Amino acid sequence: MKKIKNSPKSKSDKKSATEKNKSIDIIDQHPRPALRTAFVRELGMGESLSAVPAVTSHCTKSTINTTGSNEDENNLVDSHGDKTYIGNFHKGLPHNAFGEVDPTAYQSLLTALSSKTQADFAAITLGGGRKLINPQAGLAKDTEGPGPNKMKMRSAPKLISAEAAAEAVELYWMALLRDVPFAIFNSSSKVADAVQELSGLTDFTGPKAGGHVTPQTIFRGCSAGSTIGPFISQFLLKEIPYGSLTINQRQRTVLGEGVLGVGNADYMKDFSTWLDIQNGSTVFPADLFDGTKRYIRNMRDMGQYVHVDALYEAYLNACLILLGMNAPLDAGNPYNSPKPASTTQVGFGTFGGPHILSLVCEAATRALKVVWYQKWFVHRRLRPEAYGGLIHQTNSGTKAYPVDAQALNSQAVANVFTKNGTYLLPMAFPEGSPTHPAYGAGHATVAGACVTILKAFFDENTVITNPVIATTDGTDLVTYVGADAGDLTVGGELNKVAANIAVGRNMAGVHWRSDYYDSIRLGERVAICILSHQSNDYNEDCSFSFTNFDGNLIKIDKTGVTGMKPNFMPCIDRDEDVL
Repeated sequence: MKKIKNSPKSKSDKKSATEKNKSIDIIDQHPRPALRTAFVRELGMGESLSAVPAVTSHCTKSTINTTGSNEDENNLVDSHGDKTYIGNFHKGLPHNAFGEVDPTAYQSLLTALSSKTQADFAAITLGGGRKLINPQAGLAKDTEGPGPNKMKMRSAPKLISAEAAAEAVELYWMALLRDVPFAIFNSSSKVADAVQELSGLTDFTGPKAGGHVTPQTIFRGCSAGSTIGPFISQFLLKEIPYGSLTINQRQRTVLGEGVLGVGNADYMKDFSTWLDIQNGSTVFPADLFDGTKRYIRNMRDMGQYVHVDALYEAYLNACLILLGMNAPLDAGNPYNSPKPASTTQVGFGTFGGPHILSLVCEAATRALKVVWYQKWFVHRRLRPEAYGGLIHQTNSGTKAYPVDAQALNSQAVANVFTKNGTYLLPMAFPEGSPTHPAYGAGHATVAGACVTILKAFFDENTVITNPVIATTDGTDLVTYVGADAGDLTVGGELNKVAANIAVGRNMAGVHWRSDYYDSIRLGERVAICILSHQSNDYNEDCSFSFTNFDGNLIKIDKTGVTGMKPNFMPCIDRDEDVL
């Protein structure tokens, strides 16, 4: 019997066949995608990737044009010409009453880093019970990926620079605004004050729209997608399919000022406590946890996430979300239709779920070895809390330090003094920063490496549907209905999750903006090196392509890497590849 064209029966049969074919396509995938409404959709022929935003946002590039140490270690001296090391990391070593490191103790650290002997590492002079975190990780080698000492980073901003001061002002505003929900940034008068001051700073490198910081760009990342849609990436909000389990992303967070009272939710606000912690004290208050689990709704929640996370956690979760929703893979995947291999095979140990999931984690440890070399053996940059000590001593009239005036005279710094009675940077963590240098940042470097792996494996141009945002109290998710709701892509939200995690450390007061920006780019180069090394290990004809954090299209195949600067060597950085 001939079916009537467009009859209900014909439509029903056609739909069933489609669903049947879809089921066959995914039955041998592992982990198996959930049979429910897709989280993502592919762009149709002729369909635009996204609507053009009303105002394009971008970050101002740093004016620093060197790699290696910024030479603060040698150039910052006292009136007698002796090195002070005030621009360098010295937490955990002994300090004098001003918070200045004991030079002899600092030199014991330099001796160990130079000799690399176990005896000298054991002889580093500590100020208290808190130990230094793993300097020797920067000396480890790996059979795959770059040698840690082969990579370079841009020099960190100098202590006396306007760029360092601008970064500090941003951190003070982050501290003041930790409990303001992201969902009301556009209507918050406090956010408006921050926007105004940050817009007027010299050498501020954060994202701007039309030349100004805005409520939509403030405290966000610099890569494509970071300033589109909700502040928090969909990969930190959506449910995570974890085998037979489904995990919602409500987290145990800490109490804020709404419960504890104004000025009672932050730490290290008095000089005595601050100095004890600089000296390596292990005595500090316990975290005060909220009894209600919440989605990430503000900077205090984001700071708590990065206080306790496994470093690759957010990216493993993102990978599980993408696999669970059957997200389209990169065009270079050999098992993508219409590639020849796809006619009779599916990916598994190579170019399938197990491959992608394990590689995300593998990239993390290699990124850590690279950035730990930069931290301990190259830059040794001071933590923001130490810079805050210099601001406090200078503004209090106790002792003057060469801090740029835009930090000393900042409205944010003045507001902190009015609130707390000191000029110290209020910290979200009771113990303050960890006991390793600020630059580069471990979280940010891992973010750059892991997100690059994900962008190389998945089609980054896939549009994400049904975006959500946390309610102002964080107890639920609601549909995001902003004008740019249709502009969220896999690549953009991966860039955003990298920024959320990396800048989340800034929100807690333990890192700088340049720690985020230059470290994700370092991690990206680590991932490119890994993918380049592996390309010739596969029997399949394969390639990887993605847009890097600077907006360039990168392609990796068995012949090498294209899209970077000429003669780019992914495992040996040159100055021109970094700057």
